[in-house]
Amino acid sequence: MPEKIIQVNQAMFETQLDRMVTEKVTQILNRMLDAEADELTGTARYGRSDARKAYRAGHYERALTIKAGKMAVKVPKLKGALFESAVIERYRRREESVEEALIDMYLAGVSTRRVDDISQALWGERMPSQTLSDKLKKIYEDIDAWRQRPLSQPYPYVFMDGVWHKRSWGGAIENVSVLVAIGVGSDGHREVIGVAEGMKEDAASWNSFVSSLISRGLAGVRMVTGDRCAGLVSTVGGLLPGARYQRCMVHFMRNVLARVSPRHTRWAADALKAVFAMESREAALAKAGQVAVEMDSRKLKEAAKCLREGIGETTTYLLEDYPVEHRRRIRTNNMIERLNREIRRRTRVVGAFPDGRSALMLITARIRYVTSNDWSTRRYLDMSRLGDTMNKAN
Repeated sequence: MPEKIIQVNQAMFETQLDRMVTEKVTQILNRMLDAEADELTGTARYGRSDARKAYRAGHYERALTIKAGKMAVKVPKLKGALFESAVIERYRRREESVEEALIDMYLAGVSTRRVDDISQALWGERMPSQTLSDKLKKIYEDIDAWRQRPLSQPYPYVFMDGVWHKRSWGGAIENVSVLVAIGVGSDGHREVIGVAEGMKEDAASWNSFVSSLISRGLAGVRMVTGDRCAGLVSTVGGLLPGARYQRCMVHFMRNVLARVSPRHTRWAADALKAVFAMESREAALAKAGQVAVEMDSRKLKEAAKCLREGIGETTTYLLEDYPVEHRRRIRTNNMIERLNREIRRRTRVVGAFPDGRSALMLITARIRYVTSNDWSTRRYLDMSRLGDTMNKAN
């Protein structure tokens, strides 16, 4: 007997589900509003009591827009008291998530006119320009407050990088950078400790960025991990004298391999992996020297030069000051690179931002969203391994 296949009309199912959700939410909200009215009047509806503070005067309908659609709730009218609901803000027309969705579209580069059109098409109502303006102002203020918050604990490990994006400037499109810093605090948890517009990843931008972190309380830094950038290296040496610079191992290997001919790529990749498999810095430096000599013999002069010049700052993590258990996570910028990929995926659809501030706001908002889950609440490293030497830095 052939099996019966049940076919479901998904669109119809979702419509019916939205209708059921809307009806149920409407019923619940109406009950909550009546309960609030009972509390304000001092007695239940149609009840008699000497403690009555006000009287019921019927209801009026108030339209609300939620994710599942539009609904009309019955708001109690009172005589002798003003009904102010804690459940629904007075004169509110949309559920917060709807407003946030519209604002997110604006932050993503959608024009104000287009936001208004989408609001009308999806929810049957237009968002007043003043509402959008007020909401954006509040969000921007909240983001700025978060960016400028005090840093209240030591951050032994700090990871820094720049996120490049396009913006309009004087009628031309140029590439500019937003600088991002992630710290691993003394409690072992990760935290985004800094986001700022850097224009270019030069010494002046990095100096200004790190100076702002220090003014907010950045201290206790033992290591800064980042890509090879002369401006960042000099800034770490000048402003964070208690910290050492660790060049990202993954990026360093890519830089070396980019100078290797295809015929020798597999050998070179295995040789570099052998270098970073060493358990001591001395052994790693010695192995790198042997690999560089072999590269010379294979006529890979540029790759050998790159290896010799960068191996020192790329093996900082092997120093005895840093626990063996931390090495795998502090030797690369993979953590911040994964975050940057998520940011780029979000900003790529925007194209060129109209100005630097809009880019900074969207990137920061995205960072806060991505790191709002167990990314920041789950312990990243056991910092007890650092012992008493942690507080000696800076």
